[in-house]
Amino acid sequence: MAEDGVGQLEADALKRRERLLALKRKREETSEGAEKSEDEIKQEEEGLPKPKFRSYRPQDEVLQDKVIPDAQPGDVEEEVKEQLEAAKNRGIIEELDLTTLAPRKPDWDLKRDVAHKLAKLERRTQRAIAELIRDRLREGQSDLAEAVAMVQPQQLDED
Repeated sequence: MAEDGVGQLEADALKRRERLLALKRKREETSEGAEKSEDEIKQEEEGLPKPKFRSYRPQDEVLQDKVIPDAQPGDVEEEVKEQLEAAKNRGIIEELDLTTLAPRKPDWDLKRDVAHKLAKLERRTQRAIAELIRDRLREGQSDLAEAVAMVQPQQLDED
């Protein structure tokens, strides 16, 4: 069995060598005439057809109406002149107040991301304060102003 494998490998090597020699001959022939690219040589080896370049213009009449015309170059000199004139005009830059262009604080994105969570917590805090006031009123404190005044200092201590 091992001998069959070795014999097969040798036969494959001989075939490969013959193919390489044939390719070398083809390359030499083509170098004398018009030169071919490596892609063309590979396509010839594999027997693939040459690619056809298309205009990509639709044949259907309905689609021909929707074809976008090719872009035409504009008047470049006029565009350049307009841009140069705009660059010379310094009035706009002088009108701009640099104090209004303050950079953002480094944590602005964190504050933005946490803002909705803080709003939710604020609502919960307000509910909790209202509930504490109600509890104190139920316990016997009849004066609402006193109950509110007692809750506020406790809340400030917790913050």
